[in-house]
Amino acid sequence: MSDGNEVIVIGGGPAGLMAAGQAALSGARVILLEKMPQPARKLLISGKGRCNLTNACSLDEFLGHFGPARNFLKPAFHTFFVVDLLSFLSNLGIETVTERGNRIFPASGKAGEVVTALLNWVKACGVKIYPNQRVIRLVCENNEIKGIEVQDLSRTPPRKVIYSASAVILATGGASYPGTGSTGDGYRLAQEVGHTIIPVRPALTPLVVAGEVAARLQGLSLKNVRAEIWSNNKKVAQEFGEMLFTHFGLSGPIILSLSKFAVDALNQKQSVMVKLDLKPALDDATLDQRLIREFDAHSKMQLRKILKNLLPQRLIPICLEQTSIDPLKIGSQITANERKAIRQWLKNFSFQITGYRPFIEAIITAGGINLSEVNRQNMASKIVRGLYFAGEVLDIDADTGGFNLQAAFSTGYLAGKSVARVIGR
Repeated sequence: MSDGNEVIVIGGGPAGLMAAGQAALSGARVILLEKMPQPARKLLISGKGRCNLTNACSLDEFLGHFGPARNFLKPAFHTFFVVDLLSFLSNLGIETVTERGNRIFPASGKAGEVVTALLNWVKACGVKIYPNQRVIRLVCENNEIKGIEVQDLSRTPPRKVIYSASAVILATGGASYPGTGSTGDGYRLAQEVGHTIIPVRPALTPLVVAGEVAARLQGLSLKNVRAEIWSNNKKVAQEFGEMLFTHFGLSGPIILSLSKFAVDALNQKQSVMVKLDLKPALDDATLDQRLIREFDAHSKMQLRKILKNLLPQRLIPICLEQTSIDPLKIGSQITANERKAIRQWLKNFSFQITGYRPFIEAIITAGGINLSEVNRQNMASKIVRGLYFAGEVLDIDADTGGFNLQAAFSTGYLAGKSVARVIGR
């Protein structure tokens, strides 16, 4: 058994790195164990390699993106929030820029810069980082942490090692992008010592649709549209913004944000639809007047050409097929019923959702350690003394825009500071 460790952090993502550094800054002896050859593999590809660090919206709006987990996150965000993160990063030499949707990125546009700065900071704090360490189990006695057992993958053949510890911070991430090391290990480790795991499923993941329409539109991106999720003929959620058609279905920011509702409904064997409003700024009456003006102004022009004023070229044949209107009809020949059909199609371009893409394509994981079993004031387990949690391993998830990464940094900060206080540093 390896002795002399006060705090062990399991997982080298943003939550684990922040937790380890803050615990060490407070005077604790800290080691960080990472399963992969290098920490922060997932952070390196976040934001398509640009690293969407956080979001500049208000605290209330920020919390609103986390749904039921908003109250749990309040203490973490009150302790370490956007301004604190930006100041922290600035001290590491990372300047930031705010872009559309209040999304904050490193000014360099390179996630690698953030990863390098964090790793250098953690090492400067005195944290010892051991890569290639797969944690087998948490060692507990009488519901109290005593250490961990790992498989040291850096050795040939791998060998088992037991590390003693006064406290353990579990920051193993979720189950999305498993190639980066996020394979759901933390759920098993927590469950083995008595914690309840809310069923995990992909979140912020593309959706699979029936039929060939999406495939015909593959690569087409739509902006300023509204997407709605309908489950068993009831609207359950909506988002406004940008989306993308793919060879299997739908993707893009607003689809990813809505995907959790679709995933949960599908898992409950419900019928799920996505309805697209291609003209969300116009109500039904205003849109009807717009169509009347178009047909009057181009009374001798064929419908297929008039629609260029209303739709991207690739959507026109889809519109004509689904409304069953002759594309060669001229504007003056369009009847009131045909105009109504076009209007309804523009406001309700619909797709039957048949599935969703797997964890390998999901940005984050929904589900995780039951929040009712974690003290939100310090991220400590209510079941096992000396056990703390941070980041995506918890049952917290939000939509895109930098919210999830801020939650990782904030819960990691709170866990690291709390551990140091408990062990008397």
